Amino acid sequence: MLSVIVATHESERALVPTLSALVPGAMSGLVSEVVVADAGSKDATAEVADIAGCRFIASEAPLGERLKEAALSTRTPWLMFLRAGVVPDADWTGASETFMQAASFSDSAPRAAVFRAAATASAQPGLADVFALARAVFSGRRPSPDQGLVISRSLYEAVGGHPAPADAEVRLLGQLGRKVALLGAGARRVA
Repeated sequence: MLSVIVATHESERALVPTLSALVPGAMSGLVSEVVVADAGSKDATAEVADIAGCRFIASEAPLGERLKEAALSTRTPWLMFLRAGVVPDADWTGASETFMQAASFSDSAPRAAVFRAAATASAQPGLADVFALARAVFSGRRPSPDQGLVISRSLYEAVGGHPAPADAEVRLLGQLGRKVALLGAGARRVA
């Protein structure tokens, strides 16, 4: 149902907590595969990915091209993009499943979502979260790549995937604009 793509570069230590957080999703059947899209690391990033059972794609291409190549190599209807060192909260699987099911049953539901920023992460969106999201929308601030991205394959392909420039994640989030919802789970950077 969901392929997770993790962008890495010299990320052996940062990758461990990210992959550990994905285990409940793999055990429940939500996560079909994890693809590590690496920028030619010289450390043990490839070994960490191998031990965890991830597919490893190494390329010196710019970030956007690496992420797009990794996404195209998967076949699930949903994609999740994370940076190494970003750890979704323990309840991320339920929040992601709820979002994907709602999007699948409604033509008007958003087809992309980000995790709540660590500072506002809580079990249920509160008034402070609504105001924070409204401030971000009206001030022109967009979600951060450190909030991850869950996106339907159809929307990802419709927008052309990640653009080629080095700031590909930021540009994709900007291109999606108001099509991005806020998941009921948070994520934080640990490394």
